[in-house]
Amino acid sequence: MTPLEQLHLDKIAKTNHEIYALLKMRWSPRVFKEDKLPESEIKQLFEAARWAPSSNNMQPWRFMYAEKGSDTYDKIVDCLSDFNKSWVVNAPLLMITAYKENTDDGKPNFHALHDLGLAVGNMCVQAQYMNIGVHQMAGIDWEKAQKVFKIPKGYHVSTAIALGYYGGDFSKLNDNLLDMEKSERTRVPQKDFAFKDSWKK
Repeated sequence: MTPLEQLHLDKIAKTNHEIYALLKMRWSPRVFKEDKLPESEIKQLFEAARWAPSSNNMQPWRFMYAEKGSDTYDKIVDCLSDFNKSWVVNAPLLMITAYKENTDDGKPNFHALHDLGLAVGNMCVQAQYMNIGVHQMAGIDWEKAQKVFKIPKGYHVSTAIALGYYGGDFSKLNDNLLDMEKSERTRVPQKDFAFKDSWKK
């Protein structure tokens, strides 16, 4: 077994209860194959996002994407935190996500960010099915991105996403990033977030 194959096995979540295999296998790589994602596959990812649940079917999610080598790709990189800049150029495709802040009648859409998350969740499962790694990033200067990309008033940039096929060259990562890539996946236990009958601290 190659080190890469072993890493993929090590990254399969050790769940306490059996769940859908694609959810167990999903993780967020910082290195990807160099292969370009075909436009047909990108459309599959957005189709999965399109069919996510949405409050009142308002579908407030928005995505902007760019391929490596384009000016837009470089501009997205420039909006990221220094840490994310240190590895994200390994990704063949970058996205920024945003949501529409208000309903069509001008009222705040309290559920818009929740709905964006559902759309990205759908995309992540579809991507895993296609052997595409998805790494979401909170480390984006959203105010800068709003200006650089002339995002219209009423839309709020939320996150950035790096995408590419699993199986990249780990020699592209420095020792610190490589250690993070090899680290064991962990999650808090259910008792810390799922409460029956009454709220618990």
